[in-house]
Amino acid sequence: MKIAIVHDWLVTYAGAERVLEQMLVMYPDADLYAVCDFLAESDRAFLHGKLPDTTFIQRLPFARRKYRTYLPLMPLAIEQLNLSAYDLVISSSHAVAKGVLTGPDQLHLSYVHSPIRYAWDLQHQYLRESRLDTGLKGWAAKWLLHKMRLWDVRTANGVDHFVANSTFIARRIWKVYRREAEVIHPPVAVDSFKLTVPKEDFYLTASRMVPYKRIDLIVRAFSKMPERKLVVIGDGPDRTRIQALSSSNVRFMGYQPFRILRDYMQRARGFVFAAEEDFGIVPVEAMACGTPVLAFGKGGVLETVVEGETGLFFREQSVDSLMEGIRRFEVAYQSFDPHLIRAQAETFSEERFRKAFSSLVEQKWKAFSR
Repeated sequence: MKIAIVHDWLVTYAGAERVLEQMLVMYPDADLYAVCDFLAESDRAFLHGKLPDTTFIQRLPFARRKYRTYLPLMPLAIEQLNLSAYDLVISSSHAVAKGVLTGPDQLHLSYVHSPIRYAWDLQHQYLRESRLDTGLKGWAAKWLLHKMRLWDVRTANGVDHFVANSTFIARRIWKVYRREAEVIHPPVAVDSFKLTVPKEDFYLTASRMVPYKRIDLIVRAFSKMPERKLVVIGDGPDRTRIQALSSSNVRFMGYQPFRILRDYMQRARGFVFAAEEDFGIVPVEAMACGTPVLAFGKGGVLETVVEGETGLFFREQSVDSLMEGIRRFEVAYQSFDPHLIRAQAETFSEERFRKAFSSLVEQKWKAFSR
């Protein structure tokens, strides 16, 4: 059986790339394809020496820094990949990878991290944050996203089986494509983290500082609670704005290597998470350290954090709701069992992902090849 694995683009090692990494572990003889590949040499280890075949986007001017501006061309680009020689095509898609062309004698299984967020339910937020909600450029962006939605729905017909990274995303897939999806949660490297007790007297949040992560909300809430210490790890375009909102009990550390992040995660009293994520790997990493999580109660985190056992939820993305959540967290803190929290994280291990995904592929291939 000849296998091709198709990924959207390779520019960093994040959640989608962790899924790709495990796919390559399971299918080491598979060939790899991507829209473009601009990974730094220091980030390439997870590809296990593979060099992906890429599209014409790779060679366009300024693509290394501005690849996202070529999004309108990516549907055309992904359709130019010739995968006719493969029996099984696995796409790892949060944008266009699921749109590869396959024939009736090929099985196409698509692991969807999310339908294209900025073309569907997050369009208005994306346009607002990009300052494209008004004016001539705004109308051009809206028209392009409209065309992207039409293409996205059409290409869903070329997928034989959808796999979602959470029940939350399975609902999105049904809403957008009217297709059922099996849920296999993404892999978390829980063995890279150590259960640590006792904890120290500070809270932690860690993220890239972009608007939807809502680090500003966390900083504003803790700045109103000077008796509680907060450590913020991460960098990004919003850092200056967010740092200006803070008081002396909030410490910004900027980007930190993994070993430093892990050390703080293991020692923190609690991990605070305010984003609405498709799954949310970082809260599971915190739980792997035995650290309870205080999270915004929407999205994939509802499938990982067990309220009252491994953490608590706050119900609105507002300062008052988060502050109330911190107070409830303090009252409940002694009831959290670090060993139970760690055990919950272990249910999202890399080994569990490989077992579930390979079993599903085998099942679908047997049915297809009868």
